[in-house]
Amino acid sequence: MTETAISSRDNPIFKRLKKLAESARARREAQMTLLDGEHLLAAYLDAGGQPHTLARAASFGRERFAQLAARCSRAKAIVLPDALFAELAPVATPTGLLAEAAWLAPPPPGGVALAVVLEDIQDPGNLGAMLRTGAAAGATLAVLSKGCHDPWSPKALRGGQGAQFVLPMRLGADLVTWLKGFAGRSVALAPAEDSDFYALDLDGPLALIAGNEGAGLSAAVRDAAQLSAQIPMAGRIESLNASAALAVAVFEAARQRRR
Repeated sequence: MTETAISSRDNPIFKRLKKLAESARARREAQMTLLDGEHLLAAYLDAGGQPHTLARAASFGRERFAQLAARCSRAKAIVLPDALFAELAPVATPTGLLAEAAWLAPPPPGGVALAVVLEDIQDPGNLGAMLRTGAAAGATLAVLSKGCHDPWSPKALRGGQGAQFVLPMRLGADLVTWLKGFAGRSVALAPAEDSDFYALDLDGPLALIAGNEGAGLSAAVRDAAQLSAQIPMAGRIESLNASAALAVAVFEAARQRRR
């Protein structure tokens, strides 16, 4: 393995990686992102991806880095001083490994449609967790509104733990238009006194709609859904957060489909 040492912020590779770390626009225009850590890199490789660049901090073990690089036949390997590497890392305690990688577009899986539809999810960790939950439950598609955080940001990728590599996504969608064209049942996860989510038949083509962490779903999206349904709660609490509500709902759909 041949490594290129980079020690200057003026280096064009460093500048390119810095833009990917900080700018959703740069990621969107290049259709590229940064993967942080060994787990995400392994998940990316397992999904059929090949990174363009592998970067390690000087303190990251050279032998371990060489083992990872052996799986990345087309990647350029670089090493940076720890302080310079930390400027690229998305976390306070860097893992010591980053990969510059192209977005993946996984093919739609077979089976009955199960879409998770997300409106204006702002927190990258929440968004990543919701995509991870959908992928784990067997969702066939994630539809994200224009107001959602960038699912390919390093922090959203950490939350997703590889979900973005295996779950097809439609980004920047007009949810009202998409829901009107969906050939199945669409259920808004929102307060609805007369509709118990657990009483619904969720076996057919289904879209589950979750809204913003604070504001919930917009009136327009709720009206575009076929119905709203509430997850029953025995405890004296006003509501579940968006990520928890989606997890309950999508795994209830998965449970019904296994019967």
